Order: sequence, then structure tokens, then C-alpha cells
Amino acid sequence: MARTDLKNFTLPELASFLSGQGKERFRATQIFKWLYQKDARSFAEMTNLSKDLRAELEETARISDLAPAAVEVGADGVRKYLFVLEDGAGIESVIIPDEGRNTLCISSQAGCAMGCEFCLTGTYRLTRNLTTAEIINQVCAVRREVEVRNVVFMGMGEPLHNLDNVIRALHIMLDGNGLQLSNRRVTVSTCGLVPEMARLGREVTANLAISLNATTDELRNRIMPINRRYPLRELLRACREFPLPSRRKLTFEYVLLGEINDSLDDAKRLLKLIRGIPAKVNLIPFNEHEGCDFKAPTREAIDAFHSYLLANNVTVITRDSRGGDISAACGQLKGRLTAGTGG
Repeated sequence: MARTDLKNFTLPELASFLSGQGKERFRATQIFKWLYQKDARSFAEMTNLSKDLRAELEETARISDLAPAAVEVGADGVRKYLFVLEDGAGIESVIIPDEGRNTLCISSQAGCAMGCEFCLTGTYRLTRNLTTAEIINQVCAVRREVEVRNVVFMGMGEPLHNLDNVIRALHIMLDGNGLQLSNRRVTVSTCGLVPEMARLGREVTANLAISLNATTDELRNRIMPINRRYPLRELLRACREFPLPSRRKLTFEYVLLGEINDSLDDAKRLLKLIRGIPAKVNLIPFNEHEGCDFKAPTREAIDAFHSYLLANNVTVITRDSRGGDISAACGQLKGRLTAGTGG
């Protein structure tokens, strides 16, 4: 019989699992702390559990782990990790150093089904969803090398397309007995799955980033197929209805594509679209990659777009492109850091 991977469980689920085996529920908290605060990778390390309990757990349960198959380090200090999963699928995670506030970008799927025209990951078909354990183990693996203060679900895949496992992973990250991350420092990005946005807001508190990238349905239909199912009007309504803690804002990510969506008219339409929503805008100059016809915007276009939003009292950041020399920049992850690996 296959052993149960304990890293697929939230704390309440772990308590139920142990209770079903006739064990005290408080053991779940002990085990959870060993897994996520002491990074235990075997039951033998859990010295406050009896030898009999550890022996029983060895028979029925296991502790999964990930170790990077390859690591690339960019000139700017960005590190890209390739993880090969048990079935051979490859995923990538990226740590972006920033003066003690390191941000880890993690994947939620092997490949992606959303098909956004400008995204390299989207050129690889979806292989499968990641399990909760596979999501969490990216964080655990990277934390062995560097401190992780912020986590963003902006790697491979559409997080809300794997919502059950993403919500479960979020609970583990935010649990005081788990990874102990602040919900202010965890961000989930989506291309705009409207019903799933509502469920995410109901079930867990985390930051939400919307990958917008166009100000008309005509253009968004072309570059982001999800818009044909949930057009801008529905998406923006879901944004207005998303539950935000006091003084929090939604983030609108806007990839600037040269001569496609980077004009002053686009900036004006963007301002109208987000009016009334507590929001900030991340402008992301497109990272050119092989096989894609889009091009990077000019510095003049970037500055004009940024300045217009700023002059109209929008909180706006133009994100520096980092990790481009190792294909770790936004939209470049593909899970094939080594030849022949990946889904």
C-alpha cells in the first residue's frame, strides 16, 4: 500500500489523518513543526515522538522532499532552480535577492494551459497540476540555502487552475505552526479565472495580482485566450468584489509589449478600467525570447506610460527585469534548464 505524503496535509487535515489511526490530535502540531520549522526529512529526527509512533508512521506515511537538479546564478544574483519531480516532470523556481527581503517565485503546475501569447511557459502544454507537497517543497528546498521573506505564485502555471492544492499550500505557508509566512508577503497571480478568484478570497487571505496586459477585449482576446471566457467587464467586477483587508491593494500586472499595448491611449484606458479599485500597477517591460514575435518597449514608451499613471495618482512600479541572462525573468520559465528534462 502506498504511504501517505504528510506534506499534502494542512494542519487540520494532518490531525484528522492521525486521529483516524487512533493517535492524539496534538501530535499533528508536533509533526507540523518538525516538517516546516525544523525541516525534518525523516521521522527519526522527530525526537519528541515515541519510538513506537515513529515506527508506525514509517509504515503508513512518508515525508517527500525536493532537491534542485540544477541551479543557475545570474549576474544580478538571481538564482534559478530546476526541480525534477518523481514522474520526471521539470519545474522551475526563482529566488530574487533584495537586501534581506528575498522573494521566491514558485510554480503551481508543470507547464500551463492558459496559452498567453507573450509567455514562454505557455508554449509548453500543461503536463499536470503540482501536488500540495510539490508546491511546498519548493519553498522548503530554497530556504535551506537562503532566507525567504516573500513568496509569489508567479512561476510556471496558472495558480487558480490548481486551486485546491494552491489553497492548501497557502494554509501551510501561513500557519503559525507551519512556514510562518505573513499573509502580507504571499501573493497569488492569476490571468483572470473569475469564479476561482472569488473562492480564493473566501477561503484564505493572501495578496492577489491580476495579469491584465491589455485595455480592450479585442487585444486581450488575442494575447490572452482566457479573456474570451471572462472578458474585462467580468474580470474587473470580480476585482471590485474581491475581499481586501484594510489598507491592502490588488496588484495589476501589465506586461508592456512594444507598439502593442504601450501607448499613452493604453495608459488612459487602463486608468479608467481600474478607477475605484484599491490598486497598484506593476509595469513589466516584455522580455524578448526566441520564437516570439513581440518586442520590448522603448525606454521612452515605458517612461511615458509610468509618468501618466503616476500623475493621475496611481501607485505604479516599473519592475526591473532581473534574471534575464539565465532565462529567469518574468514569462521565461519553462522547466527545461537541462536538456531533455521537463514536461
